[in-house]
Amino acid sequence: MKLLLAALLASTLAAPALAQTQATPTAPASPRPAPTLIVAISVDQLSADLFAQYRSRFTDGMARLLTGAVFPSGYQSHAATETCPGHSTILTGYRPAKTGIIANNWIDQKVGRADKMVYCAEDERVPGMDHSNYQVADLHLKVPTLGERMKAANPASRVVSVAGKDRAAVMMGGHKVDELWWWDGKTYASYAGRAVPPVVQRTRDAVAALVARPQEPLPLPGWCKPLDRAIEVGGQTLGNGRFARAAGDLKAYRASPAADAAVLAMAAGLVQDMKLGRGQAPDLIAVGLSATDYVGHSTGTQGTEMCLQMAELDRSLGGFFDVLDKTGVDYEVVLTADHGAHDMTERQIERAMPMESHVEPGVLAKAVGAAIGRDLKLSGPVLLGGEGDVWLDAALSPADRRRVLDEAVRRYAKMPQVAAVFTAAQLAAQPRPTTPPETWTLIERAKESFDPARSGDLVVLLAPRVSPIEKPGPGYVETHGSPWDYDRRVPIVFWRKGLAGFEQPLSVETVDIAPTLAATIGMKLDGVDGRCLDLDSGPADTCK
Repeated sequence: MKLLLAALLASTLAAPALAQTQATPTAPASPRPAPTLIVAISVDQLSADLFAQYRSRFTDGMARLLTGAVFPSGYQSHAATETCPGHSTILTGYRPAKTGIIANNWIDQKVGRADKMVYCAEDERVPGMDHSNYQVADLHLKVPTLGERMKAANPASRVVSVAGKDRAAVMMGGHKVDELWWWDGKTYASYAGRAVPPVVQRTRDAVAALVARPQEPLPLPGWCKPLDRAIEVGGQTLGNGRFARAAGDLKAYRASPAADAAVLAMAAGLVQDMKLGRGQAPDLIAVGLSATDYVGHSTGTQGTEMCLQMAELDRSLGGFFDVLDKTGVDYEVVLTADHGAHDMTERQIERAMPMESHVEPGVLAKAVGAAIGRDLKLSGPVLLGGEGDVWLDAALSPADRRRVLDEAVRRYAKMPQVAAVFTAAQLAAQPRPTTPPETWTLIERAKESFDPARSGDLVVLLAPRVSPIEKPGPGYVETHGSPWDYDRRVPIVFWRKGLAGFEQPLSVETVDIAPTLAATIGMKLDGVDGRCLDLDSGPADTCK
């Protein structure tokens, strides 16, 4: 697959850009100057557990990062561990309670359309749209990103964001970007009316040619062979495909290492074509690698598919860094994830975890609301949502709302598959946590995902090892979104040439990333939820 990345890079990178490389600058005298390019990478669904499982196998790009400042116990510390909330924390310094991104989707009963569900990265005011057929927008992100702050400090700074998902690109890029591109299911897209840079068109063409050809199964590294065991789940057999793909299969492409290789090739091309890191002010490129998440959802985390994905991710990152090295730019990298995950219920049960289970239909809001409506003689849906945020029907009278709320709390609290249920009033009154994230109570975790303007009237948290997947099927056998540490814990790794590497096993948060990167370029972020992590091993404190 490294040959695939090389082919994509050859198709994507403009030849003159490769020829115009600069010599690597000699080590500067102390104090060290600021990096000229920040590279922020999110690997969707790269849990701290997955990182720990494979770190000894990395030999290329990930191995390079492991020589930097390694925080293996990073936290997406909030309860709603989904893609959109997680990405909203990485380059803002704020938790979802402040970013406003409480989930991938939420219900807004004031929306003037039959579908009351709102997608985190859409503009629901556009006529004729719904949460699954939408116009991508940055409307719902309430706070600025680091890139926006850089442009405010010096308009000469350029900000680029590319990803395998629109919500990753938007939440890391923010409201003011020079280039923003994502995979839309068919090609790499951006906001309407934007000109297509040559490198993006080259990436589109290269991927179209790639997908038009069938893909044979990838060879299995020897160290993946202990995982080589097929499993039946959701009416399908997993473990035999190894990213084999029929010609034209776009869904199989997005859930394969090739998708990450293409995003990295496009990012490398944009760095070269735009000469990022070689201007009058520091630049930033955010890179959202989404294939790990699609692989996890469709095949789980403990099969040969994820083992191959980790191997190919390592190689693709190595090729990407090789291109950046040739530019001669002094760049700083941070790599993290938007959330974690753990393996599918069926394989967990096979591997000594008999307490694993799928959520029972009676736990979901539709069933609970139907039972309450019947018993209280109320018509309508009564409750909206699933698990997590649950909303009361806005058509209920104030008296009926009180009755339904009390009854819902009573019923959820008795369910064995529910760990906790909190009302909006309880969450609003709850003080914000001030202790390390691993010590937070469930209500503190839920508090950091709570926005009174968007969150539900109830927040229902499932018990540990209860999957919110009621019935697994093709493409969806494993997921995340819980308040438990297997979904909250992610790696955070910083690397820069010349940085004295170290490992800090104590917990930090993804909201610490933005103030830390800001400090390295001489900016200070006041009022954010995160803190600056001093990466300088010498007497100088970059966080002051």
